[in-house]
Parts: sequence; C-alpha cells; structure tokens
Amino acid sequence: MIEAANLKAGTFIRKDREIFKVLETEIKAGPARFSSHVHIKLLNVKTGKMIEMKMPPEEKLEELALELVVLEYLYSDGNNFCFMNPQTYEQFEIPGHMLENFKEFLKEGMALKFEIYEGVPINVMIPETVELKVISTGSGVKGETDATYKNAILENNMEVLVPHFIKDGDIIKVSTSTRHYVERVHK
Repeated sequence: MIEAANLKAGTFIRKDREIFKVLETEIKAGPARFSSHVHIKLLNVKTGKMIEMKMPPEEKLEELALELVVLEYLYSDGNNFCFMNPQTYEQFEIPGHMLENFKEFLKEGMALKFEIYEGVPINVMIPETVELKVISTGSGVKGETDATYKNAILENNMEVLVPHFIKDGDIIKVSTSTRHYVERVHK
C-alpha cells in the first residue's frame, strides 16, 4: 500500500478494481482550517481514458508490483497489435492506445519491453530511438556539403530528412519522440 501523498508519475495502482498509471500528482495545501489534498491525473490502462481525482494525502492505495518482460512484435489486427513472448511463445493482443504514437515505428520481429501484471501487459517501455533501414533516398545535388539534408523513405514507409552522406541500404537511428534522424548506425 502507498499513501496518495507519496505517489509519483509512472506508478501503477489499483483503485475500484481498475488499474491506473499515475501521470501527474500535485499536493495542494488547504487554506487555514481546510485540509490539504492530492490532485492526481490517472490513465486507465484498459480503456486508455484519463481521469483526474482529489484525495486526502493519507489515503492508502494499492501499488502494483510489475514484472518486466521482452515481447516481439508479430503483426497488427485493426486497432490491436500482436506480440509474442519468445521464451514461452505466449501471444498478447496489445491495444493501440498503449503504444501511443509508436505504432508507426513497429516492424516485424522488433523487441519491446513490457511491464506485466498478473500475466497481462499493462505498459510498454517505448525506446528513445529505433534503428530503421533506408529504402530510398535522393542523390542530392553535386557540391552539397555534409550538413545538407535530403528526404529518405525508411522500411516502415516513414519519411525523414537525413544528411547528404546517407545512402540506400544504410541503417539509421530515428528519435521516437521527434521523428528526426539521430545518426547512422555502423555495423
């Protein structure tokens, strides 16, 4: 059990038989004779809906102990994404809202870390960068310097700007938050 005043962003709790991820917490001091309260923003893991609530700082909540497991992406089925545990071959359907904007970066066989509670994935650890292969890119203009950028189409059909020296077949790192080129991967 954890007191509401000690909640931190990223913590998972159970309240009213629902599992929530804590997004934000803020302790608000009450004026004079009124008590303080904790203002909490929560994300319902099952539905993807955000709710806000106020509670006394001393209220006890059930904090969840999570297991970290690596799952491999197999395919998408509408709004759900199928992942498999490579150790047990158990498959999981992950709702699209859990992957947020990371869906564009998925490719078959990609391994992602998931937090699992009672055998069910409830959170994905989205990496800061992913490695993707350049499928096609323009040749650039003669006389350009290495600081010049050009368009490139990646294996997931994403288009990004890359430096002039990047060629078809190169593997590059792309930021998952900004969707920008980070660096070329030397293998």
